[in-house]
Amino acid sequence: MSDAAASSDTTFNRVMIKISGEALMGDQGYGLHPPTIEKVAKEIKTVHELGVEICMVIGGGNVFRGLSGAAQGMERTTADYMGMLATVMNALAMQSALETQGVFTRVISAIRMDEVAEPYIRRRAVRHLEKKRVCIFAAGTGNPYFTTDTAATLRANEMACEAIFMGKNGVDGIYDKDPQQFDDAVRYDEVSYDEVLAKRLKVMDASAIALARDNNLPLIVFNMDEPGGFRGILAGRGTYTKVS
Repeated sequence: MSDAAASSDTTFNRVMIKISGEALMGDQGYGLHPPTIEKVAKEIKTVHELGVEICMVIGGGNVFRGLSGAAQGMERTTADYMGMLATVMNALAMQSALETQGVFTRVISAIRMDEVAEPYIRRRAVRHLEKKRVCIFAAGTGNPYFTTDTAATLRANEMACEAIFMGKNGVDGIYDKDPQQFDDAVRYDEVSYDEVLAKRLKVMDASAIALARDNNLPLIVFNMDEPGGFRGILAGRGTYTKVS
């Protein structure tokens, strides 16, 4: 599909999609679930076919979460580096799934591991996007004490993305409390960055929200489990919450 044809389907030219590592483990409770990864890859492909340039950041919580490791007595810096390595594993799995779908990708790591991923060089990453390759940014920011939420927001700003799309598991936006636990939870159609921080809404960590706010980068939260949901949200259809 040409870019000219795509322009009628979406107003976005370049976006960041952030998904959790847990979104890749299916019902297993741990690790990687190939059919789930394939399903997510197909969703990404439908958007790629619109001509949209796509950046991705995937968390590592399905393999190892640095903060939980530190909570169990592990030294925090070591735990965070282990979490970064988990994101590289997820990025490689997503690369394989996307390329099986015929979508060319590059895994770009903030920690050098030249045998499996490119090092992060901003200009090179921008060129990959211009060539319509999906760029999967792995290993967070390369620094401990920073989450993949912050990494996604940082890379989205560096790549001049027009929005961050956060795909959630079974949740179609931001609620005032957990809708899976409370029947009276109320969904927000739109909410400000400051409200997210003041009300401590569980969207992204505070550093990521503040970085998005300071750079006027919109955040759109939607249900990644809805077939065709990502493409629909880009076209302004479906249910989601916008943070701006």
